[in-house]
Amino acid sequence: MKSTSSSCTLAVFFFISFFSISIFVQAQTPVPPLPMELMFGNDRLDFQMVVKRNFTAQSKFSVLAIAAFSENYGKEKQLGDAIVIPFQINYALGKSGLSLVAGGEANSVAGFGTSLGLSHSKASKEILAISVLSYQLSSAQNLKFFGLYEYKPALTEKLSIYSRLQLTYNQGMAAGFHNRSFLYFRAGLKKGPFGFGLGANFDAYGPSKVARENYGLFTRWEF
Repeated sequence: MKSTSSSCTLAVFFFISFFSISIFVQAQTPVPPLPMELMFGNDRLDFQMVVKRNFTAQSKFSVLAIAAFSENYGKEKQLGDAIVIPFQINYALGKSGLSLVAGGEANSVAGFGTSLGLSHSKASKEILAISVLSYQLSSAQNLKFFGLYEYKPALTEKLSIYSRLQLTYNQGMAAGFHNRSFLYFRAGLKKGPFGFGLGANFDAYGPSKVARENYGLFTRWEF
């Protein structure tokens, strides 16, 4: 009960923080969309929201924050249930897309940690590519790579393909073993702010890389 209560408190606090961040950086023009996604899988329900905004139109500072929530259908299952909220402040190094990163991650299982790193991003009407390499400032000395890559080529004036590859790999440098990794795929269609299609999640946990898979249908909306 205590764990559930802590998770709910964590979720409420950071969702409020996300929307506060979103309002704070509205000076960017045009304002990037705020995508939210639900995937109804065979094993669990997955939710994700992404905030990516510049502080102002000309600012070198930007924010990237992701809220991810997973809930198993079976109450007896614990592995996979999580609220994970990584967020980072980026400082652009010129116009190459490369940035210095300072941030942290709130995790309902592992707690809270801070990190430093480098990121690279590229965005256009058809492509979104974000890559982040970060080092966690803790005794675990986690080295983490995160990537989010979307490809949205137009089929007609109003309809386009929506595809995404999203992955992470977290290595505990102090202990010398795998901590957490995942590989997520999405493939479907997008009409205006609405998208839908098929999804597949492949997760691995701990030194022995205990695997969990989830297949299903996703729907998303860009607010």
